[in-house]
Amino acid sequence: FQQLAQSGGGSVQAGGSLRLSCEIPFRLSTRSGGWFRQAPGKEREGVAIIYSIDGLTMYADSVKGRFSVSQDGSKKKLYLDMSSLKPNDTATYYCAASPVWYADLSAEKYNYWGQGTQVTVSS
Repeated sequence: FQQLAQSGGGSVQAGGSLRLSCEIPFRLSTRSGGWFRQAPGKEREGVAIIYSIDGLTMYADSVKGRFSVSQDGSKKKLYLDMSSLKPNDTATYYCAASPVWYADLSAEKYNYWGQGTQVTVSS
């Protein structure tokens, strides 16, 4: 049951950029949000997370310097700006949110999920 609404994604050539967006319903009380991805045959992995109270962020080593997670003033919209995309960034990307900040990129820490959106990077 997907509770978060995602948008964005698509296909791009290597080196290109994309933005993903995610809306968290106001009825959900959350303190952290994040982005995860899952490639075919692989486990879901954490990409970037943000603590909604002060904007503290954490990134997977594979995306540091290329991806940026942010939120809007309402703290109910999350964004993932991806640049210098590589073919191995190809995956289904999911946004997620939690009522607790864990400083942890583990998917099992997150309670609420979006429907997923495909990102395909061609070489």
